[in-house]
Amino acid sequence: MKTNYSLFLALLLLMGSCSAPKQTDEESDEVPERIITAGGTLTEVVYSLGFGDRIIATDITSTYPASMQDLPSIGYRNQIKSEGILSLGPELVLVEEGYLNEEVVAQLESSGIRVQLFPKPKNLEETRYFISNLAKFFEAEEAGNELISAIEEDQKALSAFLSEQNTSPSAAFIMARGPQTVFLAGDETFSAEMFKMAGIQSVSTGFKDFIPLTPEALVAINPDYLVLFESGIESLGGKEGLAGVQGIKETEAFKNDRILVFDGHYLSAFGPRAGKAALELAKATRP
Repeated sequence: MKTNYSLFLALLLLMGSCSAPKQTDEESDEVPERIITAGGTLTEVVYSLGFGDRIIATDITSTYPASMQDLPSIGYRNQIKSEGILSLGPELVLVEEGYLNEEVVAQLESSGIRVQLFPKPKNLEETRYFISNLAKFFEAEEAGNELISAIEEDQKALSAFLSEQNTSPSAAFIMARGPQTVFLAGDETFSAEMFKMAGIQSVSTGFKDFIPLTPEALVAINPDYLVLFESGIESLGGKEGLAGVQGIKETEAFKNDRILVFDGHYLSAFGPRAGKAALELAKATRP
């Protein structure tokens, strides 16, 4: 009986040791090796958490870090099709909510590909939440906490700088996609939130989102500074091209060469560098 009992215990231990590697494999598979991201903020955070080497393709807005632009591109928003994504063989597709068409998301899910959506942040509080959620998803809470701590340090530096200032300059953000497509940013836009963080008065109020820029509106608000994306001013042909936009030359901002140009993703993404972007903007308007 003792012999049989000892043999039974030995068999149990053997079975347990055989099953253990299988459990470890399942755990290691929780974060797939082949990931596609759709959305610049999401891509930056995934990379910053330490999983950039698993991204096999991304979208056009994923411009940071620069190495992401060397990967295959799935396109931009409505142009993105499920067939293009599936052809790259991803195991996981991470998407900023609202970035892909619902039909595309449904097609990806029906194909058996895992799709995970995250709401894009619109302010620093949402940025912290965004990073925290992604960190939990990747089981990288420590790295996530480090990113959040860095943001909080940037906020402290921004607050310290603003506490020493006695001016509150005004600014307007202009979105340009060529001379015939120029818009003025209003309330509930990234620029309104960024201006608020940087202690800048947004002169474009009373309307939401973006409206076509008119000479009358620009002259009426007459901001101290004009802020544009690098891609925007390039689409106009540089500062010389900007002068060709009706109403621009009459503003105090243009007369005093107070044209501020930023990388689009850096200024608008509300990713891990948002606090730094706000501090840079605050300093640029108080030379």
